[in-house]
Amino acid sequence: MRHQNELPVRSTAGNHPMKRHHTARYYAHRVKENLTTRVSKLICAIFLTLLFLVGVITFVLWLSLRPHRPRFFVRELSIPGLGQENGFGNAQIIFNVTARNSNQNFGFYYDAIQMTVNYQDQSIGGETLALPFYQEPKNTTILAGLLGGDSLRVTAGQWRQFMADRSRGAVVFSIELSSTIRFKISTWESKHHRIHATCPVAIGANGSILTTDRDKRCQVYFI
Repeated sequence: MRHQNELPVRSTAGNHPMKRHHTARYYAHRVKENLTTRVSKLICAIFLTLLFLVGVITFVLWLSLRPHRPRFFVRELSIPGLGQENGFGNAQIIFNVTARNSNQNFGFYYDAIQMTVNYQDQSIGGETLALPFYQEPKNTTILAGLLGGDSLRVTAGQWRQFMADRSRGAVVFSIELSSTIRFKISTWESKHHRIHATCPVAIGANGSILTTDRDKRCQVYFI
């Protein structure tokens, strides 16, 4: 019989968690996983650091070189005899276009530059302005000439339209320039790029370019 003052005692032996004993292979695997994770993190950190450095260097070079596209301007465009009724028979277009390289360090290799004169979205003539040439940094090249004869195709109907536009104040043309160029900096040269420039130009009643359109900058883009 249990004594009246004794307290009941509950055995907790069965509630203790069992200790697990891991093998040497388990610990080796854990060590390998930790090493792999650390190596992966190290490789990622090195890669991101190199990527950041390359980006910084590229940005600094871009700021120092400040590359710009070639710039084209129409200095002069005129049609002598624009007021003559039968002027289309010996029509001529006199032009003066400048190509500017405003870069401090970049030069441009140009293939032949093709010029086309358009009226109402139709070509009325054109010719090759220059043979392949190299343009130095901070340089302006003048491309001047005359379109006439076989290089200028103006019909009687188009000439009458010229006259009608002239009576309204101006005849609007579009000069297009196209070429293939390469960039050069020091001894490095880029691959070939196709460049295209569009220059809207208006000619007044006297047959010469309007003052507001003289030296207007052309729109330049790469194709």
